[in-house]
Amino acid sequence: MATTTALRYEDLPRLFERMSGDEKHDPSSLSTLDVLWVLYDRILEDDDRFLLSKGHGPMAYYAVLAAKGYFPEEWLDDFGSFDSPLGHHPDRARVPGVEIASGSLGHGLPIAVGAALGGRRVYCLVGDGELDEGSNWEAIQYAGRIGLERLTVVAIDNSTATHGWPGGIEARFLLEGWTAERVDGRDHDAIERAFRAGGAGRAHAVVAEVWG
Repeated sequence: MATTTALRYEDLPRLFERMSGDEKHDPSSLSTLDVLWVLYDRILEDDDRFLLSKGHGPMAYYAVLAAKGYFPEEWLDDFGSFDSPLGHHPDRARVPGVEIASGSLGHGLPIAVGAALGGRRVYCLVGDGELDEGSNWEAIQYAGRIGLERLTVVAIDNSTATHGWPGGIEARFLLEGWTAERVDGRDHDAIERAFRAGGAGRAHAVVAEVWG
């Protein structure tokens, strides 16, 4: 999945400015920006798969994909328009680099479990509110029971979950047999270390805490 371009993290604000409209979902998108950049800049290898389950507010995803050369940055100017491939939810049939159409919460993680069973390393990004969906907890339980070490989930924790979990989101993953790390969701080096801390016969979760 890795590509090479001249663009850097510092270019992302400029790419954001190219997108406009009433359905930008800025807070939802910005909460994922640093994790997405670390994944695409430091972690993902050519045979890896990345699934964005938190598909609402995909501006950060589009900015990172454009920065990494998956499509021309000029596409960003038409974000959300009738003829644009860059919709308010990402569409795998229209956007290069996008693995699943997402935005209906609770779907990405079960798909990620199935993809990891196929033998490839899979990374899946979910939101904390999305973890209220029962389909996600069934996927977490199953992946924990079988020791699905090819699966890594990153959960963006910006304290928007309706129910939460005693001891934090990571406590539920640990209960189900995963390894889990909580990390500052803006600290790129810490995020990278947390991603690389998994393995050892278990699925791995990174809980990225983001305050704004």
